[in-house]
Amino acid sequence: MTQLEQARKGVITDEMKRVAEKENISPDILKDRVAEGTVVIPVNINHTEVDPVGIGKGLTIKVNANIGTSRDHVDLAEEILKLSVALDAKADTIMDLSTGGDISKIRQSILQESSVPVGTVPIYQAAVETAKKTGGIIHLTRDLLFEAVQAQAEEGVDFMTIHCGVTLDALERLRLQRRTTDIVSRGGAFLATWMLHHQRENPFFEDFDRLLSIAREYDITLSLGDGLRPGCLADATDRAQIHELLTLGELTQRAWDSGVQIIIEGPGHIPLHEVEANVVLQKRLCQGAPFYVLGPLVTDIAAGYDHIACAIGGAVAGMAGADFLCYVTPAEHLKLPSPEDVREGVIASRIAAHGADIARGHQGAIAWDFEMSKARKALDWNQQISLSIDPSKAKAYRKSSQPSSDEVCTMCGEFCAIKIVRDYFRS
Repeated sequence: MTQLEQARKGVITDEMKRVAEKENISPDILKDRVAEGTVVIPVNINHTEVDPVGIGKGLTIKVNANIGTSRDHVDLAEEILKLSVALDAKADTIMDLSTGGDISKIRQSILQESSVPVGTVPIYQAAVETAKKTGGIIHLTRDLLFEAVQAQAEEGVDFMTIHCGVTLDALERLRLQRRTTDIVSRGGAFLATWMLHHQRENPFFEDFDRLLSIAREYDITLSLGDGLRPGCLADATDRAQIHELLTLGELTQRAWDSGVQIIIEGPGHIPLHEVEANVVLQKRLCQGAPFYVLGPLVTDIAAGYDHIACAIGGAVAGMAGADFLCYVTPAEHLKLPSPEDVREGVIASRIAAHGADIARGHQGAIAWDFEMSKARKALDWNQQISLSIDPSKAKAYRKSSQPSSDEVCTMCGEFCAIKIVRDYFRS
């Protein structure tokens, strides 16, 4: 049985106990939220060495790190290094988005090395390998798509992005309304190309029950992908995006009825003033299912700094109720990220998640900041470093400076405000 099915039967699984322990909440409360679908625990029954993570209502906001090869850059050792860097930076989950090299070998290596849940987008492998063999993704078949899902399920993938909401009706709406950047989702583009060429419906939508059967067997959490997400601010919150979201809301109920855990994916590029509305809309249409957002990026002009645009949007989305942030690295829109880009991306999104947790009143997040405040007042540099979200960087900065005293830093030195007034406030 899946985590969802067991929760409905009143069973508190070992995974629920572990998540409840990490989140410092009652296992019974967690079980009830899993049962209602507002919390998911993505753990494939075949991925036995993973430390369970809870995503959803009342829990800390989680951060995902994307890694993976491209056709132009294939280096398995580097991808394993990126995984290690992401885990060291405390990413909560990993997604392997590989499209180059031996995709199966890369994924299996990541699954073996990862201590956190691993996600994939199965259509990537199906499309890439079909194009390589036949010369075009139009030669994809329904069976090849579902075989990719089945194979990755057997290997132990914990959650999968499946673009079920890219329907012929949605594509027609997109054509009629027109967009600045059309379709920017790779999975959405693969499906749209196949559907328009064959004038046939999306197999993942049409054969959704087949997908649910595989997901239920392995307890895979389906992350219903936003194949029509806006790729620029000008396209945000348009008819095609909302049409897809309406479809995903309907599919959510069907998945729950089948005992399958569900996450809903969201945009994308969204102007700051529309972020909250997008979260509220998703929560309403998808009945409180966990919301997984790519950023969102609140400007289109931050090339080289898109992790900052992502963190700004992620903080607002998290404050509004988003549950899961997909990081963006400084390399977004420019190149495949390096290990250092991965670290920067994870830390930026973790800052956003933490800030949103504070805004949502999470007592653990508030207490963490309060401890830092006390360490700063005490001029306890070791404690400040240990409490930092990236202790290694904080330590390196401290070590690189040469203050006039071990008690101060080189910003203020002998004129340190805390040091000057400390004796007065002690009396």
